[in-house]
Amino acid sequence: MRTISVLLSIFLSLQTWAFESHSAEMNNIADMKKRSEIIDEILAQRFEQILPGIMRRSGIDMWVIMSREYNEDPVLKTMLPSTWMSARRHTMLVIYDAGQGKPLEMLAVARYAVGNEFKKAWDKEKQPDQWAALSDIIEKRQPKKIGINTSNAFALADGMSSTEKQKLTQALSPEYRSRLVSAEKLAIGWLETRSALEMQIYPQLAAIGHQLIATAFSNEVVSPGKTTSDDLVWWFRDQSTKLGVSNWFHPSVSIQRADNAGFDQIKTFSEEGSESVIQPGDLLHVDFGITYLRLNTDQQQHAYVLKPGETKAPEGLQKALANANRLQTLLINNFKQGRSGNEILKRTRQQAISEGIKPSVYTHPLGFHGHAAGPTIGMWDAQEGLPVVGDYPLYPNTAFSIELNAATFVPEWNKEIRIMLEEDAFFDGDKVEYIDGRQTDFHLIRSE
Repeated sequence: MRTISVLLSIFLSLQTWAFESHSAEMNNIADMKKRSEIIDEILAQRFEQILPGIMRRSGIDMWVIMSREYNEDPVLKTMLPSTWMSARRHTMLVIYDAGQGKPLEMLAVARYAVGNEFKKAWDKEKQPDQWAALSDIIEKRQPKKIGINTSNAFALADGMSSTEKQKLTQALSPEYRSRLVSAEKLAIGWLETRSALEMQIYPQLAAIGHQLIATAFSNEVVSPGKTTSDDLVWWFRDQSTKLGVSNWFHPSVSIQRADNAGFDQIKTFSEEGSESVIQPGDLLHVDFGITYLRLNTDQQQHAYVLKPGETKAPEGLQKALANANRLQTLLINNFKQGRSGNEILKRTRQQAISEGIKPSVYTHPLGFHGHAAGPTIGMWDAQEGLPVVGDYPLYPNTAFSIELNAATFVPEWNKEIRIMLEEDAFFDGDKVEYIDGRQTDFHLIRSE
């Protein structure tokens, strides 16, 4: 494994942009070759420093992961080298833990080695049957538990197809067939745990998202009375493409204003929401996320469109934002290692309600996926908690989207509005810290 100092020199440009002008920041996205080197270095570190501990924590000494080309197991996809866009033919990976003090043995039962990490372990000319070759490798190592990616509750841990499971079962002897177990907790642990190098990079991703939101919610992009919410949606898409990052979901921009319309959660987050011209006095909301270096952001913020003569948002809206910020604080203070998502949700809601805040919490893990593996802390339509996915415990070195809303009556509008916030954060086992801060003041857009 190359030294960390070498890697740091590779993405030095990523770090420098944070201290430069807006345009310079965006021009310092790494080129594709550098991205490849960074991704592969992260992957090597994860295999060396994260995976052994997760395997031993789960009690699984062999992990068998497989995918046919273009039908990739979500876990396998995170283990492929940067230059592999998909599995090739039928890719079978075997990870074997021979015990403490010994490195993991990582084998590719495939026509090719899989990057530098998985060594080729199948010679088709000597053994034409790939399944028989896999069985031989398993029986030679005599694992006690063979983990496979099957799960009723966690989609990201359920990547083995029914056909593959059937063929694997048929290929194994009865003895080793009986040792097949769900690798659910192993898969989740691998996906949810963030490495040191990943967390050196994550602040740049979060800052890029914040910079794009700040620009979109400014007079550089918005002309009140002309610009529409849909214009902003496609601005986010276009700017992401121009920067060389991608979006893992279609952004949404919604508007709350002083009218008789009530809040509609489904419409607010729907890609099919109606287009509306942005007007003075509007409260804008965006839900936006990017993918870069195999990591994802997920962010929501608000802007207020100043009426002529205004210099700040009405007091009622500012109070609403303060309530949502307080809900954020209550939530992250309840992050304790070992607590379930449901317990964190329950404690947070009880505390918020006791303070007169009307809460809705729907926080989720973040990492290789936008809605990632790990404990679910509520859903907007399941504030009582969720079985299984909400019962999963909180582990250290995990990232989350702190996503929630607080409803507040705004006297100036004579109606209840929702402040919907979402900020990326990291739990180190002791405390939660926002990766690139959080919104505590509205973005302001002038009407003059």
